Amino acid sequence: MVFHGGNGHPGGVHHLDPLLEPYRLRHLTLRNRVVSTSHEPAYTEDGMPKDRYRLYHVEKGRGGVGLTMIGGSAVVSPDSPPAFGNMLLYKDEVVPWLRRLTDDVHETGAAVMCQVTHMGRRSSNFTADWLPLVYPSRLREAQHRAFPKVAEAWDVDRIVRDYADGAARCQAAGLDGIEIESYGHLFDSWVSPATNHRTDAFGGSPEQRLTFPLRVLDAIRASVGPDFIVGIRMSMDEDLPDGLGLDDAVAVMRRYLEHGIDFLSVIKGGLDSDARLAATIPPMGTPSAPFLAFAGEVRRRLDVPIMHAARIGDVATARHAIRDGLLDLVGMTRPQLADPHLVAKLARGEEDRVRPCVGASYCLDSIYESGDAKCIHNAATGREQHLPHVITPTVGRRRSAVVVGAGPAGLEAARVLGERGHHVVLLEAADRPGGQVLLASSTVRRRDLIGIIDWRVAEAKHAGVESRYGVYADVDTIRAESPDVVVIATGGVPDRSFLTTGEELVLDTWDVLGGMGRVRAGDRVLVYDDHGAEPALDAAEQLACFGAAVELVTPERMVGVGVGSANSPAYLAAFVEHDVETTLARRLVGVHRAGPGGDGRLIATIGSDYSGTLVERVVDHVVVEHGTVPNDEVYHACVPFSTNLGEVDHGALLAGTAQDVSANPAGDFALFRIGDAVASRNIHAAVYDALRLCITV
Repeated sequence: MVFHGGNGHPGGVHHLDPLLEPYRLRHLTLRNRVVSTSHEPAYTEDGMPKDRYRLYHVEKGRGGVGLTMIGGSAVVSPDSPPAFGNMLLYKDEVVPWLRRLTDDVHETGAAVMCQVTHMGRRSSNFTADWLPLVYPSRLREAQHRAFPKVAEAWDVDRIVRDYADGAARCQAAGLDGIEIESYGHLFDSWVSPATNHRTDAFGGSPEQRLTFPLRVLDAIRASVGPDFIVGIRMSMDEDLPDGLGLDDAVAVMRRYLEHGIDFLSVIKGGLDSDARLAATIPPMGTPSAPFLAFAGEVRRRLDVPIMHAARIGDVATARHAIRDGLLDLVGMTRPQLADPHLVAKLARGEEDRVRPCVGASYCLDSIYESGDAKCIHNAATGREQHLPHVITPTVGRRRSAVVVGAGPAGLEAARVLGERGHHVVLLEAADRPGGQVLLASSTVRRRDLIGIIDWRVAEAKHAGVESRYGVYADVDTIRAESPDVVVIATGGVPDRSFLTTGEELVLDTWDVLGGMGRVRAGDRVLVYDDHGAEPALDAAEQLACFGAAVELVTPERMVGVGVGSANSPAYLAAFVEHDVETTLARRLVGVHRAGPGGDGRLIATIGSDYSGTLVERVVDHVVVEHGTVPNDEVYHACVPFSTNLGEVDHGALLAGTAQDVSANPAGDFALFRIGDAVASRNIHAAVYDALRLCITV
């Protein structure tokens, strides 16, 4: 069944699914309503959108997206140094790179636009050309910690020119339009009384505060002409005591419409601190689409096409946003990092096969942790040069494979091998799949992580994988299957061995997340974190919410050193609410029982890397987190029966070619281990191990 008509559409056949309806944005017809909004994955090379950057967006085009936005944000001036791999739009050499990206995205049927900005204070003085950062007022941003210079009139003149020149480069590259970044950067800072304290021609009254942005808009229009699409991504409520509220922002936006703005991407909030960033770009554990009704109210007040993206993580919510008239275009950005083929699957009637975005915000946090964006459970995202999103069947002989362990590594291995066409038997000792993800998802805030497991279980079933639970696999069990390939993904177990004394007296984070161990409300608990990731923070929060008096001790210089700015605010808020005491730069040495009359309590001895002084804590329980020790007994038992003796050809692995080590011609099968069965790492490492190994089998 099809129907016709509807506002904003170019005419012709319409889909029953509102997400798949085309949309007319001025002269540009978008093939559907789904957008990948502007964001910066830090995939540039030398500030240019070269092959890695290009292929990342081309994949979304192949996957059916209507519009993909690049450059989050592309910077227009040298004194807006890249904070996280930003594109350098002020260089002429960017044009041919943009042209190739644009042409390739257009060939897939998608449109492509670029976000442009001057970042103002949201960067560092101590990078790139070491130019001072500029801002309307001398106000330091908490997140990037730079003290900016107060912009002078000549700064305004040159930056206005830079905006116009940057827009012209985008137009010359064949892009379908641009979007001006107007939250947390320089453009918006002039408008808000919270960030513009000036009393000269650029500040004071609301009209004078508009001087800079209106000059930029006029200069861009003069540069690109009347027909090039120019939009804006703008905070329509800064959520600051002295900032712009909705009424103020609507009035400002009406002025922008008079100066040539063609669409509005709605934001609520700001970016200037970790807490505000996490509120504006909500991570897991927060409500779905928290600002969707707000964006709908903006659409009601303004006669301009509206798009919006903030934790719209599933197709049903996105469909509601379009069907019920809250948005014209719906941003599904993080969901398309998880699955760039989301729209294509939807169009094929395979909505249930979309790889879910679990909201982990690893895509954001990994930029600061390791330099670029990564999806927590799609290892091909950002690696399109080397890894496929769609697994193709093998050419040649189908093989028999046994995978041991049904955590994220084992499930990914089974899925990929199954989709390659091999006969796969998956053996899991527990009565259900999940491995350590079952523990990680046991907290209310992180429960969506279970989607990583659920999706792989369903996909493995689609691929014909035979899964057996409650089976403790030993060498005989594995050999009975006559496999050609054996993949050991048995994970790890908590490591308490770092303690000099008292290993048998302590609990670990698995004990807490698996059921609180022996802890009672009112107990005093020392949680020791020598890992820096989420497990210790999860345990500390769980214990504190249960009613224990918690002290979190770490040898690091900060709490949760491996937890980024998207996820750490929720933990810190819980610690404040429940009076969790934090102690930095202290190392747990040992634990022993208190002497007679100590009521069975524990004495924890704590040292420091910075002093020889030891201190003691008397507590009811000590909980430790020091990563995991590989659970590798079955692997080592299998090594003598393997053709490769467990050896991995790293050169072949990195080149994406098949493993062909022959160290034991009398062996029965090729043997590999992956994930935490190798070393204590994380979910992304587990699925990456599995994908790049098994894609060549």
